Amino acid sequence: MKIGNIQVLPVMDGVGVEVAADILSRPGVDDPWACHTEHREADGSLRLPLGGFCVRSGDRTVLVDAGVGAFDDGKYAGGDLLSSLAAHGISPADVTDVVFTHLHFDHIGWATHDGTPVFPEATYRAHRADWEYFVTGENAQPGAVEKLTPLGTRVELFDADFTVAPGIDALHVPGHTPGSTVYVVSSAGRRAVLLGDVVHSVVQFSERDWEVIWDVDPAAASAVRNRIADEAADTHDLLVAAHFPGMRFGRIIAADGNRRFVAV
Repeated sequence: MKIGNIQVLPVMDGVGVEVAADILSRPGVDDPWACHTEHREADGSLRLPLGGFCVRSGDRTVLVDAGVGAFDDGKYAGGDLLSSLAAHGISPADVTDVVFTHLHFDHIGWATHDGTPVFPEATYRAHRADWEYFVTGENAQPGAVEKLTPLGTRVELFDADFTVAPGIDALHVPGHTPGSTVYVVSSAGRRAVLLGDVVHSVVQFSERDWEVIWDVDPAAASAVRNRIADEAADTHDLLVAAHFPGMRFGRIIAADGNRRFVAV
């Protein structure tokens, strides 16, 4: 995808599989997916691509999220992110910046490997609220601690919106996690938003009140999701979320109070 002069490349790492109705639904409805069967598999499962996006802006090569890593627990399996980068002619040493939308395990997998940073020339950036929640807080997650602590001084924490590189801006949108961040890519009058896990399925653009079980603050997550979708509706803005089918961008179309996502 070209956003003006900036190139955005989806970088696949693997796939996760969940029962759609178990992770994402409308509260109090027995089978909310009955009207959206085209967005799940025939067996009721939801396939979640795992990976990140590589954004090239000038002399900067920015990796947004780092997949699940060399990992396989029977539901989530990764391992392909480095070869996916290589297919685009990008080596780990070429990456100048690694930025995280949030610090769930399936977004930090290639931050380090065997206790060593995978991207030796990169500065890693995460929102301070997520770092404190997942890494240093009283309820820190052991997997995140093990994966991220070896980054040491390579990590820069931020607690305000900022510009990562020319045409790439970080915006704090707490809800899914305390430090959830979206990255806005803009160039030559075009704009795209990398949503991370603000949205898990395109169905959430049509269904305003659906909740995903991993949202730390469901009300805040819903408000953020609907605000972003409403602002993007009927504009030329492109949206993509980490787990959308094929990691494809699309636009929000609105009519008669209803919204839908159309992939491009």
